[in-house]
Amino acid sequence: LHALPVFHTHGLFVATNIMLLAGGAMIFLPKFDLDAIFAHLPRATSMMGVPTFYTRLLSDARLTKEACAHIRLFVSGSAPLLNETHVQFQERAGHAILERYGMTETNMNTSNPYDGERRPGTVGFPLADVELKITDPQTGHPVGDGEIGQIEVRGANVFQGYWKMPEKTREELREDGFFITGDLARRDKDGYIHIVGRNKDLIISGGYNIYPKEIETLLDEQEGVEESAVVGLPHPDFGETPVAFLVSKSGAQINQSEIEKVIADHLARFKHPKRLIVLEELPRNTMGKVQKNLLREQYNKLFSKA
Repeated sequence: LHALPVFHTHGLFVATNIMLLAGGAMIFLPKFDLDAIFAHLPRATSMMGVPTFYTRLLSDARLTKEACAHIRLFVSGSAPLLNETHVQFQERAGHAILERYGMTETNMNTSNPYDGERRPGTVGFPLADVELKITDPQTGHPVGDGEIGQIEVRGANVFQGYWKMPEKTREELREDGFFITGDLARRDKDGYIHIVGRNKDLIISGGYNIYPKEIETLLDEQEGVEESAVVGLPHPDFGETPVAFLVSKSGAQINQSEIEKVIADHLARFKHPKRLIVLEELPRNTMGKVQKNLLREQYNKLFSKA
């Protein structure tokens, strides 16, 4: 059961081609519709989705363990799944969502285990025959467990290059076959991979490196906050500075002064967002990924002195 566009690796290679290869049946919906999903859940054995699908399911009172009794597996990808969503879904539906990580250039790279702990906030372990290393973006040398670096992968799953784009291919595909994904991550002591953001989303403020995911994780835990996005915006003194965009939960109000106190207690001063901006929703693409570039474009002159 899925409603994913088939022009993306998630909808085509994972949700569609796997079922064709297995000789299984597929319930392919033209769009995500709650009524249609609940109508088909009793017929399906698995569901592929993006985090937005699962937050919408959680907003519906029809989501119960009984409604999901026929399902063997719920899968999420294409964008990070909030820890809170993972926990709430397991409580309501009786299933731990299986989250994994891939991209168009590589197909699937990692996955939480089918049998074993599906750890919230992680994308699991490298798949069989996929080599994965986390490296320093500046030197390309591997970093230690717990340290943040960029993900590089090698294996038969990795593409051969970009069509008629030799320069881009040379920039992102090393001579030894490792592909530079542009995703930042760390590996914990148990081997689980934690995605912390995109290299291009790294904020350098006054010479300090700031990872938006650290701030977003704290904000998402606050009362009344449904989700958040932190981006770096041009600043006359710091070069760029973090700004947080918040979406409130249905019927809730966000107390900005309380959130500012929590930030002050938990984050180093240079990581404090210079502004908290409440929006009705965050801009997303068709796969549910937050389009931070649109936020940067819209609020580009927020700190302009002109």
